[in-house]
Amino acid sequence: MPEPVLELHELSFVPEGDEVVVGRLDTGSYAVFPTDGAELLRRISEGMTLSQASAWYADTFGEPVDVDEFATALTELGFVRESDSEPRPVRAVKLQRLGRVLFSPAAWVFYVFVVASWAFATFRDIAILPHPSQIFFTWSLVIVQVVITFGQFPLLFLHEGFHILAGRRLGLPTRMGVSNRLTYIVFETELNGLMSVPRRSRYLPFFAGMVCDAVVFCSLGVTAELTRMSNGSFSLAGRICLALAFTVIMRMAWQFQLYLRTDLYYVFASALNCYDLHDASTALLRNRIWRALGRHDRLVDEQQWTDHDRKVGMFYGPFIVLGIFIIILITIFASFPVVREYFTTIAHNLTTGSFGVRFWDAAFSLTFNIAQIVALIVLSRRKRRMMASRKPRLLAGKADTP
Repeated sequence: MPEPVLELHELSFVPEGDEVVVGRLDTGSYAVFPTDGAELLRRISEGMTLSQASAWYADTFGEPVDVDEFATALTELGFVRESDSEPRPVRAVKLQRLGRVLFSPAAWVFYVFVVASWAFATFRDIAILPHPSQIFFTWSLVIVQVVITFGQFPLLFLHEGFHILAGRRLGLPTRMGVSNRLTYIVFETELNGLMSVPRRSRYLPFFAGMVCDAVVFCSLGVTAELTRMSNGSFSLAGRICLALAFTVIMRMAWQFQLYLRTDLYYVFASALNCYDLHDASTALLRNRIWRALGRHDRLVDEQQWTDHDRKVGMFYGPFIVLGIFIIILITIFASFPVVREYFTTIAHNLTTGSFGVRFWDAAFSLTFNIAQIVALIVLSRRKRRMMASRKPRLLAGKADTP
């Protein structure tokens, strides 16, 4: 009987220097192969049997290969299709045209115009530059909290939407989900399909969120400038715009915390041709610490990362230090002034001796924040208990952006 052909799912092959990234666009499962291994896989995907592929490899590279072990590895990666299963149909990517319009030359001209308008307005009056005091656009702390909290949702949606559409313009099935970070609702974007395109095409989808934030920030500042009152002071709408603009610029600064998986981290990782720089660099750093302490039992296997990731990870320390330095600056010059102003106002409104509107506004605002802290503690403990009760699971081929 003729030897059966190993049936594979549709795979993408993207050269990356001396290696090739191979994966499935439909599931987001990817692996890094040496050039010879990728060529062997390509021959199998083109219809060669395992014995034919083994003979081809020996003739081409002058050495034998264990094709049975190779086939087992392909199965574990999810590349092998069961003989009785039908190939998954390729679904048309929606909003691809909108993505192309959003990043067309005309759109970039508009974005530059918005930024230039903000720069011109700032040159005329530096009052629209971000400052922590802009958060308190009205005397009511409750109104400030409601507007800042719920005003972030459309802005966060736009940020992630730019990521989504930057991927859709490439024909990738990028998608958005809604999750939570403790007590906060967040939007998440899955850009797994980026590994199916050349590295130079990945930068814009990673940068797209910051492009959106820059345009939104400048638009809010220009709007505040255009809605000034006749006496030159900012209108209520203008003050709200400046308050939201301050939160946007803080999110942009947060992207520089490169010890986290921020948008800029993925840009750096792509530029350095790394696949898992975050985990590789942190594992290497921890191993250094455990070796210095003589705790060799706590060492992790460094071979699970590529040679290049380990090599770059050895020198990624300064970027981690930069991220820590950024969060210190944000805390000193942004978070601390806001917190100080908040509690100063709370103390003043609660100790005036009057049970007027400002007293109850401060009381309700403080109660709401205390309730958030309590909920955060409860949810954190519950999450730890749930994680402790679950058995460990191995998740491969998944990677999400902040």
